[in-house]
Amino acid sequence: QVQLVESGGGLVQPGGSLILSCATHRETLGLYTLGWYRQAPESGREMVALFTNEGKTNYADSVKGRFTISIDNPSNTVYLQMNNLQPADTAVYYCNAHPRTVEPGRLDYDRWGQGTQVTVSS
Repeated sequence: QVQLVESGGGLVQPGGSLILSCATHRETLGLYTLGWYRQAPESGREMVALFTNEGKTNYADSVKGRFTISIDNPSNTVYLQMNNLQPADTAVYYCNAHPRTVEPGRLDYDRWGQGTQVTVSS
């Protein structure tokens, strides 16, 4: 069973920073690549940052240079460091596990965390 436990959301002022965490099991990292998606009110879910099968990182254009995805293998935790946050970043952020055997972009076999709210407001 894939378990993704998120933490770290909250309220921050524009220009501020937050770090999100997603803890999972070592076995999950062997079978899935991990990433982060977000969903704003009345919007679809969009990719924010993820690891590819080759271990590279992909970022949405809107967060490049501000967000950084990283992984700590000993603790089986994926992080999303978010800097210079803006009101447009307000959304529920979801940790995502994508099966390594499924082509990128096909989400019907993906697993999701419970989501954590990030609100950027003064």
